[in-house]
Amino acid sequence: MRSVSDPYSRVEYRRLIAWPERIRREWPLLERVLSSGPVRRVLDLGCGTGEHSRFLAAQGFEVVGVDASESMLAKALEEPLPPNLRFVAGDVSRLDEIGGELGEEPFGGAICLGNTLPHLQTREELAGLVRGLRRRLAAAAPVLLQLLDYERIFEQRVRHLPLNFRPGDDGQLVFLRLMEPQEDGRVQFFPTTLELVSGGDPPVRVISSRQVELHGWRWSEIEPILAAEFARREVYGAFDGSPWTAGESHDLIVVAR
Repeated sequence: MRSVSDPYSRVEYRRLIAWPERIRREWPLLERVLSSGPVRRVLDLGCGTGEHSRFLAAQGFEVVGVDASESMLAKALEEPLPPNLRFVAGDVSRLDEIGGELGEEPFGGAICLGNTLPHLQTREELAGLVRGLRRRLAAAAPVLLQLLDYERIFEQRVRHLPLNFRPGDDGQLVFLRLMEPQEDGRVQFFPTTLELVSGGDPPVRVISSRQVELHGWRWSEIEPILAAEFARREVYGAFDGSPWTAGESHDLIVVAR
């Protein structure tokens, strides 16, 4: 993600997401895609707090995670790193500027998951990410991109994502993600953490709340940019490999080579 003021400095993604369950759900497709690469060296773009990177490293991949959020990377580095995992600070739309920190060897695959792509605001930034990937990847290496299906969000005027409840110190943490889709393709995103304490006074309090501007990329915008660098593109609507249906699928998942 790219940020000057780091809007995620107080968002505890590590505590608020059920990571084992999420990765278990995503792993079959990730394994199939990344294991098809020519080498087991993977680039994790928008790695956040590093859960996917650490999991892939545990599966024997050499992994480099890249993120622009200092607070996210600080969380990713809280535990010792295995020798096959590194985290690098940088803008994913400008991979060439990161230079030697990514190493000289080509990558055998890449992933870019969650809210990373929507943080790229312009076509030029998205094209920069795609060009950088093409230069960093070995021939025939796959890249897996995943984001929400913003076609559905715009058509149905979706205003929030499902609530996440996690154990807290005194009660429950509630991860609330509100959205305001705009006519011009922007999305105002409000990641908010609440603490729910039954019997407390008050029973609900706000721990943190932020406003982040995203771009709700539709497949019609992404496809021509990918096509300029990657000849083959497969599109799915979920990690179970089900087909993508515009305006109906919850996710947009693209595998490009």
